[in-house]
Amino acid sequence: METMPNPRKRRAGTARAAGPDSKRPAGKRTKTRKPTGTSTRVGDSSPEKTSASKNCGNNQSSYWLMKSEPQSRIEKGVDVKFSIEDLKAEPKQTACWDGVRNYQARNFLRAMKLEQKAFFYHSNCKEPGIAGLVKVDVQFVRLMKRYITLTELKANHQAHKATGGPLKNMALFTHPRLSVQPLTPEEFEFILSLEEKEPS
Repeated sequence: METMPNPRKRRAGTARAAGPDSKRPAGKRTKTRKPTGTSTRVGDSSPEKTSASKNCGNNQSSYWLMKSEPQSRIEKGVDVKFSIEDLKAEPKQTACWDGVRNYQARNFLRAMKLEQKAFFYHSNCKEPGIAGLVKVDVQFVRLMKRYITLTELKANHQAHKATGGPLKNMALFTHPRLSVQPLTPEEFEFILSLEEKEPS
């Protein structure tokens, strides 16, 4: 299973949004390398064509879902906890998203552009769900008006599979292990609309 993020504060002069899955000791930074040897940076390249990326219109997604663990869990001597509240407490409410190792999640991360919007998803906790809205190079935008649980998202996904609704092919259910996932504009807008409704 892919591990969750170990985001760290962004160094001055970097525009890097790296992602979850870091198992490196705190304070150490290594660059993820593509076959050509260049570092992973926001907007460097497009993700490989996969069924998850096909859902975002020829790999041109402008919306994302990024998973993080809101509760402490020690992995190789490093606490991988990083919640929406931790991001909000960072200087300038911005953190570098470091250490994505899964190639598909890493390619999605490379496809991100600065200022694109993403949902901040709390994973590996008692009640997983969408806690807030961020923009890429991961900066806090706001908390959701209400917590959108995995249970609620799954119920909508199941209903949309039958009716052809916007969450019918959502990567959260078709590729659940990815810590960085593309969203279609329709998925993003539908999920955003849920915060105005009572939980189903």
